[in-house]
Amino acid sequence: MFVKCFAGAIVGIKAVKVDVEVNVAGGGIGLFLVGLPDNAVKESEQRIRSAFENSQRRMTAKKVVVNLAPADLRKEGSGFDLPIAVGILAATQQVLDTRLADTMFVGELSLDGAVKPVRGVLPLAVMAKESGLTRIVVSSASAHEAAVVDGVEVIPVESLKDVIAYLNNEIDIAPAVGEVAEVAEQESLYAEDFADVKGQRDVKRALEIAAAGGHNVLMIGAPGSGKTMLARRMPTIMPPMSLEEAVEATKIHSVAGKLGENIGLMRKRPFRAPHHLTSQVALIGGGQSPQPGEVSLAHNGVLFLDELPEFGRNVLEVLRQPLEDRMITISRAKYSVEYPSNFTLIGAMNPCPCGYYNHPTKECSCQPFAINRYFSRISGPLLDRIDMHIEVVPVPLSEINGEQKEESSAEIRKRVIAAREVQLQRFAGTGIHSNAMMNSAMLRKFCPMSAEVRSLLEMAMQRLNLSARAYDRIIKVARTIADLAGAENIEAAHIAEAINYRTLDRDSWGR
Repeated sequence: MFVKCFAGAIVGIKAVKVDVEVNVAGGGIGLFLVGLPDNAVKESEQRIRSAFENSQRRMTAKKVVVNLAPADLRKEGSGFDLPIAVGILAATQQVLDTRLADTMFVGELSLDGAVKPVRGVLPLAVMAKESGLTRIVVSSASAHEAAVVDGVEVIPVESLKDVIAYLNNEIDIAPAVGEVAEVAEQESLYAEDFADVKGQRDVKRALEIAAAGGHNVLMIGAPGSGKTMLARRMPTIMPPMSLEEAVEATKIHSVAGKLGENIGLMRKRPFRAPHHLTSQVALIGGGQSPQPGEVSLAHNGVLFLDELPEFGRNVLEVLRQPLEDRMITISRAKYSVEYPSNFTLIGAMNPCPCGYYNHPTKECSCQPFAINRYFSRISGPLLDRIDMHIEVVPVPLSEINGEQKEESSAEIRKRVIAAREVQLQRFAGTGIHSNAMMNSAMLRKFCPMSAEVRSLLEMAMQRLNLSARAYDRIIKVARTIADLAGAENIEAAHIAEAINYRTLDRDSWGR
């Protein structure tokens, strides 16, 4: 007897519909899996046999051929256990096949018959809806994630026995109900707040500009000056994620298996802070079966690289493509996958090897050549892709102990949201949503400057010997400063402030 049911394969952060075709016939004994399965799929035979025995079902003594179509698409992971088992049960007439035509099955089978969660349930549920299927059967632990997708019934099950009883109409399982994140103020989601940071008004101003325009930032300061504290509070002043952004970020974490239990949709912007010993593959993504790296896990959020010069040179250089294209492509001999990587980069570093160059109270013990060698660990092309360089000066003890109330993240966030609204209207229909994403044509269209303002910028270019990329980034930052000020055009004050955020381009910086 021939039966067909449906499963899905993950490719990047998207899913592809897979037909699980099962044919039971004479002429041999055993289970034969075809259709380019990987080792995890091939091993499903032993899990399915044990799950059948512990669910009071028996594998047929006839020849069972299971084809996973399309046959030229590599099938990976243990999520095919449940659909293969259901197909075999239906082909051997142990369950009714009346619901198979409009149902997708996703789940790993334990030896005792329990249905376990797998990676990538959200993109699978999205694909099920797009393919016209009306329901998806998943582990109860994954139901919150799948229920985010409206228009598809999510049937949560605990075991293969539940699936059998449900398909035979012996029990009725209520569909899981998902909760959709509201696009609204969500300050309470964050434990950190800018109100906890004493002083550092100039740095807070720079981070506000970075959040408003999606700009990359490099903070240079002595140990203990507050760089990490400030970076960790960056998500608290960024605009709330839209539903589209939240779904995309959730897909990436779901595929990577880092979503966590009972989480339907991510509400907080991601904050990723990999250690400086992180490998190139861990940062960018890849592996034998490509997985998202830190740059993709930080999509729509913040990637914080502390002690930036301590990262390997090759590791830092691979950041150049995602910073420019906001997408990372991982290629293999027979296929390639793409992961989005539209993140805000925040780097932090000491001003010199000992950490006390330009310190107000401590003396630097480094020789000039040592400082030069320290900064040379970060290449010029990478620095060009960082919009803002900020010097972080230690806060005096008197200011730390002061009673002056600091501005909260909620107050800063209101200004950031207002500036982002201006940008959304400006770029409506273009597919971008922040000033940092503008291309050269958009710079000419949306960033007109008077002769006086252009003359000021040209003077700075000559004195600081800036590259063409740095020229564009100064204009983008100035555009964001103007948006925060509610100005229609870029003025001289906006350009001057943007130039001031190119700290490492100054000859006076000990290099």
